[in-house]
Amino acid sequence: MLTANKLMPQGGGLAPVLLKRAATVELDWDVRQKSRFDATDSQGRQIGVFLPRGTAVRGGDVLVAEDGSLIKVIAAKQPVLVITHCSQHGTPFDLMRAAYHLGNRHVPIELKPDHLKIEPDHVLAGMLRSMHLIVREAEEAFEPEGGAYGAQGSGHGHSHGAAPVGPVLHPDAYAGSHDHRHDHSHGHSH
Repeated sequence: MLTANKLMPQGGGLAPVLLKRAATVELDWDVRQKSRFDATDSQGRQIGVFLPRGTAVRGGDVLVAEDGSLIKVIAAKQPVLVITHCSQHGTPFDLMRAAYHLGNRHVPIELKPDHLKIEPDHVLAGMLRSMHLIVREAEEAFEPEGGAYGAQGSGHGHSHGAAPVGPVLHPDAYAGSHDHRHDHSHGHSH
């Protein structure tokens, strides 16, 4: 078994010709979020990946094996839920609200300007539909956000200073009581 214990984010610094010649390995998010896993590359080699704890591998990253060979990671298609806003009953802002609620539940989420992606979950799908969002099942690559304090957040590579200090109240602590009933029916399904 070949060991890979170095990761080059997005193949940074490598010549395009080297990336083109590199073996590939196609992995879903469940595997790529682990720092230690086994895989088989496009050349049929068994690869044992041993990265520092907490390292997530992204599609486009390059693993470097102990023999110096390169293995480009491809984000495999996997079942996901694609969430979009309903143009008849809402606005794109509804996606921001959905991201907030999913984040409160610590759900891995991929953020795009016009849609969100999460792993399949029928309870969350029901919640999102009740928020008048359109939820559809798909087979697509999944690249969730790395987290605000993760080493591989959204990938822009610089610091914005220390995290805020002091108590942070749940947003509901600031809200007065109000009613969220929706007594109207929709002429279409979400």
